[in-house]
Amino acid sequence: MANITLVDDDENIVASVSLALESHGHKVTAYHDGATGLEALEASPPDLAILDVKMPRMDGMEVLRRLRQTSTLPVIILTSKDEEIDEILGFNLGADDYIHKPFSQRLLIERVKALLRRTGAEGAEPEGAGDSASRAIKRGKLTMDPARHESTWDGKAVKLTVTEFLLLQALAQRPGFVKSRDNLMDAAYDDQVYVDDRTIDSHVKRMRKKFRMVDPEFDAIETLYGVGYRYRES
Repeated sequence: MANITLVDDDENIVASVSLALESHGHKVTAYHDGATGLEALEASPPDLAILDVKMPRMDGMEVLRRLRQTSTLPVIILTSKDEEIDEILGFNLGADDYIHKPFSQRLLIERVKALLRRTGAEGAEPEGAGDSASRAIKRGKLTMDPARHESTWDGKAVKLTVTEFLLLQALAQRPGFVKSRDNLMDAAYDDQVYVDDRTIDSHVKRMRKKFRMVDPEFDAIETLYGVGYRYRES
């Protein structure tokens, strides 16, 4: 069972999503505006948050932006807008997944299940736990501890979301080897979840920005245009 916070001003969606999640054993706490939802998320972080985009007092993108200043909490964004720019903006702000309304309850449950499995919050160990993927990684100035979901650069903490951590882990495990976007999708997403190339690019862009906040000269993640990415160990 996971603790899930749902922030959406549509009472029908809140009722149906809460019922679906609770029927799968999760505990759901719902809020109907962004400002109240953000306050609750910061005061008592759940295992996962589901945020609507269009809400009173504060929209979901602003909630996500403020949340990402201090938290790596897994976040799924819901929106009735079917515009590509909104999806890219959501991933650039640090969303882990994105679902367009209207959606089936089955789809939502599968996305929630996949994200919880990646974090280990579903009651099982995270994907890769117990094998080489769970071992600490030391690559030059980079240190990653998958068991604690902690990463540092030259001794300074760098807070990564679940998706960002899994992408970097996939790259850092084999320095110098090129990972295609498909390879990275497989490393960071469940088989039932499809994302396009732009999503991976958005996550990498955000990762670089975070590392450059502690080291402006950070260049360990290389782009090979038309091919993919690789980690360069200095």
